Amino acid sequence: MKKILIAGLPEFTQNYEKAFRSLKAQPVTSLHVPDPDDYDALLLPGGDDIDPIFFGQINEGSRRINTQLDRIQLQILKAFIQQKKPVMGICKGMQLINVFFGGDIIQHLSCYKAHEYLEDLDKDQAHVTHARADSLLADLYGTTFHVNSAHHQGCGMPGRRIVYTQFAEDGVVEGLCHHTLPIIGVQWHPERMCFPPANDVLVDGILLLAYFLCI
Repeated sequence: MKKILIAGLPEFTQNYEKAFRSLKAQPVTSLHVPDPDDYDALLLPGGDDIDPIFFGQINEGSRRINTQLDRIQLQILKAFIQQKKPVMGICKGMQLINVFFGGDIIQHLSCYKAHEYLEDLDKDQAHVTHARADSLLADLYGTTFHVNSAHHQGCGMPGRRIVYTQFAEDGVVEGLCHHTLPIIGVQWHPERMCFPPANDVLVDGILLLAYFLCI
């Protein structure tokens, strides 16, 4: 049974835990910097905005910042990367991966037309995305498919050896991977696309989570 560290706040990680348990994995939610040998992989969950100090900017639209949480999550990420353990980032988690490798964040997506309606962070919105033909996401879902998003920020400049693999129709990054390390990230929420009632338009999130457990 794979043991997955979810580096987040327990009151917000129930969907991730439920999804991994359905795949016969053992999720553990904790913000203690671990010995990576105690876990098979790391999941960085969604959450509030990253403090712009971590990508060298002043605050120009970031909201509900928790600097200490960001610092701890980045420390945990570093520990897993040093051991070359699998890492998956979802929503904020994907953005943390990009920031860790030196990339930055678009602090507000108001100039991206297709994302004007994604500002209700408590409600998913379905929209079309396009994946690179040579990507894992295309292998799982094809090159064009619908996902769920609820966010007002996105990845800007890519970090070192980070490859963007999926985009919304307005160009906002929806998926990434590392060129050599077992690291993947998505801006959308596969953990909320695993159980009924499901939106008929959306892809099955369990396929991506199952792949992650096999890396």
